[in-house]
Amino acid sequence: MAEKLRLKVVDEAFKRQPVEVTVPKERPSEYFGKYVFNKQKMYKYLSADVYKKMCDVIDNGAPFDRAIADAVAEGIKQWAIDNGVTHYTHWFQPLTEGTAEKHDGFVEHDQKGGMVEQFEGKLLVQQEPDASSFPSGGIRSTFEARGYSAWDPTSPVFIIGDTLMIPTIFISFTGEALDYKVPLKKALYAVDKAATAVCQLFNPEVKKVQCNLGWEQEYFLVDEALYAARPDLVMTGRTLMGHDSAKNQQMDDHYFGSIPARVENFMRDIEIQALELGIPVKTRHNEVAPNQFELAPIFEETNLAVDHNMLMMSIMKRVARKHGFRCLLHEKPFKGINGSGKHNNWSLSTDTGILLHAPGKTLLDNLRFVTFTVETLKAVLDHNGLLKASIMSASNAHRLGANEAPPAIISSFLGKTVSDLLDHVEQADENAFSMASKTAFKLDIPAIPELLIDNTDRNRTSPFAFTGNRFEFRAVGSEANCASAMLTLNTAVAEALTLFKSRVDALMAAGEPKEAAILKVVREDIKYVRPIIFNGNGYGEAWKQEAARRGLDCETSAPLIFDRYLDEASIRMFESQNVMTRLELEARNEIKWETYTKKIQIESRIFGDLCLNHIIPVVTQYQSVLIDNVHKVMEIFPAEQAQKISRENLVIIERISEHESFIIENVERMIEARKAANRIESEREKAIAYHDTVAPLLESIRYHVDKLETIVDDEAWPLPKYRELLFIR
Repeated sequence: MAEKLRLKVVDEAFKRQPVEVTVPKERPSEYFGKYVFNKQKMYKYLSADVYKKMCDVIDNGAPFDRAIADAVAEGIKQWAIDNGVTHYTHWFQPLTEGTAEKHDGFVEHDQKGGMVEQFEGKLLVQQEPDASSFPSGGIRSTFEARGYSAWDPTSPVFIIGDTLMIPTIFISFTGEALDYKVPLKKALYAVDKAATAVCQLFNPEVKKVQCNLGWEQEYFLVDEALYAARPDLVMTGRTLMGHDSAKNQQMDDHYFGSIPARVENFMRDIEIQALELGIPVKTRHNEVAPNQFELAPIFEETNLAVDHNMLMMSIMKRVARKHGFRCLLHEKPFKGINGSGKHNNWSLSTDTGILLHAPGKTLLDNLRFVTFTVETLKAVLDHNGLLKASIMSASNAHRLGANEAPPAIISSFLGKTVSDLLDHVEQADENAFSMASKTAFKLDIPAIPELLIDNTDRNRTSPFAFTGNRFEFRAVGSEANCASAMLTLNTAVAEALTLFKSRVDALMAAGEPKEAAILKVVREDIKYVRPIIFNGNGYGEAWKQEAARRGLDCETSAPLIFDRYLDEASIRMFESQNVMTRLELEARNEIKWETYTKKIQIESRIFGDLCLNHIIPVVTQYQSVLIDNVHKVMEIFPAEQAQKISRENLVIIERISEHESFIIENVERMIEARKAANRIESEREKAIAYHDTVAPLLESIRYHVDKLETIVDDEAWPLPKYRELLFIR
């Protein structure tokens, strides 16, 4: 970038005006789901018999009858055409962390020289994407192209622009899952089956257990012009260099602060589009770091919630550009300030109520609450390393454990009330199942209403915290697909509940009364899950040492954390619950290692380019200016006076030389480390090499680049600085 061009870009960015948003005249409740083929649209466009069968599929998990496929497709086509749609696509979630789609038109030859709009059931139900072109971890070779996408009727079709979007699964020709949706749906079925069986110990009328998810999406916005002037942001989603801004988040003034007008218009725009697509967005606010924000919807069934989150991230990116922004979903786009997560609020509910809600009305209700809480904790303890692997990535590794997010050790916060409850149950206290509800707290201000205080606090350092009637899995990364964490958690819970039920059944078969059998197993498990319960400060160094003593997984290397998927206990869990096979797990790990390597590889390449082709030339030029100044001073002033005047510049010149030398020498080392790693055939060993030899050099070289930023003339520095990137005017 030429001298002063950066300042021109910054000046233009700060002059941007808010883009006006056309707000619908109707209330949100009236345009909610406008572009979704929901039950209301189904009732209008399908026959009564077909509508009834579709409701049975959606509500009760009944098998889809392909005999009605043509009728459903015709109804969907007519609704779509009425809304100006000309194309359709199967919309799926391959193992790329994104979504995929191929658009086809509603057109076929009419055999009379013209065209006709046509959309048959076979096109709705099934298509054949090229499976060799998506990550498969070796399941598909490059010459073995066939794969299948199949409609998921439980996630309604919707319209984006002129295209009908059909949510689908994606499998290989040989039947293995090549996406996130297949194992997620299997995990949800497993937890439904296991949890329903346990529920029926307490209430035989329970017929179904549903897993609910409420995600909280954090993100950054930066001006598009400034984004374009940062090749590292464009290529990697994060800034690979950049010195701290004098002011960032230390004043705590951004969190819940007044939303800038440009951002508020962006938020309003994405909310309108989200609501029209049936995404029940509810919350918006400024987050902790400058330019960081959050949105969150109302809880939904997990499969649908995951689809909605993937769709929402796409909407955010698209609408951001309309408003002159770029939306950053990377977990750590800026060093030195908070990164972004996607808290996954997880709960289970039945057709009779919420399973994790307490206190209940009866002793049996409270025993049910304790049972499901403890068995969830058992799942988290038994598979704490695997759960960490489910949320780990090259980008999330920058955020976890950075005193801003949960540490890279999975533990669970319960709070004093629930912890005391478990103590009482384990000790067979006569008041074991009494649990305080909300208490009143009155201020000495007559006009202020009485406050109702929850019986559980919040702990922001806990990766898996109980927050009233749900657990909050806080370690999930902002750009991740929620399905990875949700399918692992639900499978683990399904396994724990299955084992719980078998142990209770064995005691009952031996003559133990039902309540006594349940209590005996629950008390055993309360004692067993103690190591996973931690109510203290997860950021403290003492906790890392304590966690190791408790036997929790304390590994921090992402490539090694991925190994947990291939532990025999993990494979046994996934296979016993019919969620994933050993082959599918091995394939996914190959993809995880390969993806990790590629991300660090790209960062290394663009970082080296920035150092050698952007930073060093500018620094050398500035150093030459200082050297020239010293020579001129020596020519004009007497030697003693000239030396005194030039001393400061000489010190700066020397410091610049030291930083330059380190950067040039270590960029070369980084290139050689990369070449050596690339020669490794094993994807696992290659990823480990990138983690151990390449990634550390990125950080050590960055230190010297960031120091140079504080030395070189501001007008000459080629890249927008943090103080410019982080504050929207």
